[in-house]
Amino acid sequence: MGQIRNILFVMYDQLRHDYLSCAGHPTMRTPNFDRLAAMGVRFSHVYVQSPICGASRMSFYTGRYVHSHGAAWNNFPLKVGEMTLGDHLRPLGVDSWLIGKTHMKADAAGMARLGLAPDSVIGARVADCGFDVWVREDGLVAEGPEGFYDTKRSPYNEWLKSKGYPAENSWHVHANSGVDEQGDIASGWLLSNSLLPANIREDDSETPWLTSQALDFLADQSGKAPWLCHLSYIKPHWPYIVPAPYNTLYSAADVVPVVRSDAERVGAHPVFDAFMNNQPGQAFSKDGVRETVIPAYMGLIAQCDDQFGRLLDHLETTGQMDSTMIVLTSDHGDYLGDHWMGEKDLFHDPSVRIPLIIYDPRAQADGTRGTVCDALVEAIDLAPTFVEAMGGTPATHVLEGRSLVPWLHGQTPDWRDAVFSEYDYSGMAIAGNLGLSPREARLFMVFDGRWKLIHAEGGFRPMLFDLDTDPDELTDLGALPRHAEVIARLERRLADWARRPAQRTTISDETIVTMRGKSRRHGIIIGAWEAEDLAPDLRAKLQGKPAHDYRGV
Repeated sequence: MGQIRNILFVMYDQLRHDYLSCAGHPTMRTPNFDRLAAMGVRFSHVYVQSPICGASRMSFYTGRYVHSHGAAWNNFPLKVGEMTLGDHLRPLGVDSWLIGKTHMKADAAGMARLGLAPDSVIGARVADCGFDVWVREDGLVAEGPEGFYDTKRSPYNEWLKSKGYPAENSWHVHANSGVDEQGDIASGWLLSNSLLPANIREDDSETPWLTSQALDFLADQSGKAPWLCHLSYIKPHWPYIVPAPYNTLYSAADVVPVVRSDAERVGAHPVFDAFMNNQPGQAFSKDGVRETVIPAYMGLIAQCDDQFGRLLDHLETTGQMDSTMIVLTSDHGDYLGDHWMGEKDLFHDPSVRIPLIIYDPRAQADGTRGTVCDALVEAIDLAPTFVEAMGGTPATHVLEGRSLVPWLHGQTPDWRDAVFSEYDYSGMAIAGNLGLSPREARLFMVFDGRWKLIHAEGGFRPMLFDLDTDPDELTDLGALPRHAEVIARLERRLADWARRPAQRTTISDETIVTMRGKSRRHGIIIGAWEAEDLAPDLRAKLQGKPAHDYRGV
C-alpha cells in the first residue's frame, strides 16, 4: 500500500442505495460492488443535493449546494466561473478526465460574453464541467416530434454504426429496444417491453462499451500525470431494457415488496399528490408494472456489476490497485413504485439517498476496510475528499462539503448534524398545474438523522417524517399541531443553512482574518479626533510640514 496517485470516480445513473447485496438487498447479487466494499468503507447514509440528474451532478462536480451553483434542474446551465473538480485538482498536478455522462449544459451566453471559444482548451473545459474529455456520452439520444432531446453528437451511436448496426438512431432501435412478436421495434420507452431482450449484442451495449473506453484510457495513461477519471455510466437509468442474458437473470419472484400505503393518498401534500399522479406515478401504481420493470432494472445493475469487475481485475493485474482510490456512487435513486411514485424527484430515501463506497489504498485506511460508516454524508463531500487525498488543502470558502478522509482513516471527526437537499421543479408541467411561479416551485429537505422536514415554497405546509418510528416514511406528520415544535426547530436549521456565505468564493476566511485592521496601516484612518488618538506609527504619515504653503497665494 502506497500513496494515492490516481482516483477512479465511478458513478451509476439512478442506482438506488439499497439495490446492492452488500447493502442488504435480499435477492440482488452484486459480487463486484461487494468486493469493493470489502476493500474499503461503505457509507450508509449518503444524500444527494438534489434528486435530479443535472442538479445533483453539478453539486458533485463543484462541491457546492444547488442554490450556490445555480444549475437547479436538467439543462439549467452551470454558470461560467463556478470552480469544478478540475479547477481544484490541476494546481496539484492532477489531470481531471471524463468518460461518460455529465448532463451538464454549458453557459453559452456567459462564455460568449467573456470571449471563451468552445474549441479552446479553457473553453472546452468550461463547457464540459471542468473535465478534459476522453469521451462524453450522456446517453440521451431520444427523439420526439420536435427533434432530439440531446442535439450533441453521440459517440456511442456513431460507434454502433461503425459496428454495422443499420439504424440512424441505433441507441433507440437496438441498444434500448427489443423486437416484438410481429418483428417490430418494441421500444424501451414503453414499460411493458422491459422484459424483452434489447436488440443488440451484449458486448455492444452501453455499459460494456463505456467500460472498454475506460480500459483504453487506463492503458493510455501509463507513465503520464496523476489523474482523476470520472467514469460516469448511463445505466441502470431508464429505458428499463437490457440485453440477454441479463433480461432473464431476475424474475418477479426477486422483486421486493413495495413500500407504500393507501393512507399516503389521503390528505396528501399537494406537491406530493401531483407527483404521485404524474405519468410515472400512475404507471408504477398499476398491478404488474413493478414485476415487469424491476427485473430489468436488476438486470441492468447486474451488468454494471460485471463490468465493474473488469475494471477491478485490470487494476489488480496491472498493479494500479495499490495507488488508486476507487469511488462508487450514484447521482440519485429511483422510486420504482414505492410511495406511489416512479422516477425520482422527491425526498423519500429511495430517491434522495445513494450508495457510496470508497477504497483508499493507503495504510492509514487498513483499520476500516470492510466497515460501514453511518455518519450523515452529502454528495458534496467527495470534492474535498479528492483534494485532500491528492495532497491538497480543500478551499473551504468554495467547497461546501467536508472531506471523508478522517472517516476512511478510522477517526471520528467533529461532524455535521444534518444534511440538506433541494428540488427546483419550476420547469415541469406540475408547477403550472399547481399555479406556481418559477420562484415558488421549489422544495428543500433537512434531515437530522431522525426527523426529515420538507419545506415547500408557494404557501404550502411542510411535510415531516420521523424515521425512528416510521423508517419507511409512510406517515406525513407535517399537518399535526403536536409536531409544531419539531417543525419550527428544523425550519430554523434550514434558515441557518440558507444564511451561509455561499457566494463569497473569491476570498477565504483565513485571508479575511489577516486583513483585519490592515487598512489603517495603509493610510485609511476613520474617526480619529486628533493625532494623539493614534499610535505613533499610524500618525507618522499624517504629520510634518508641507513643502510649500499655498493659502496666501
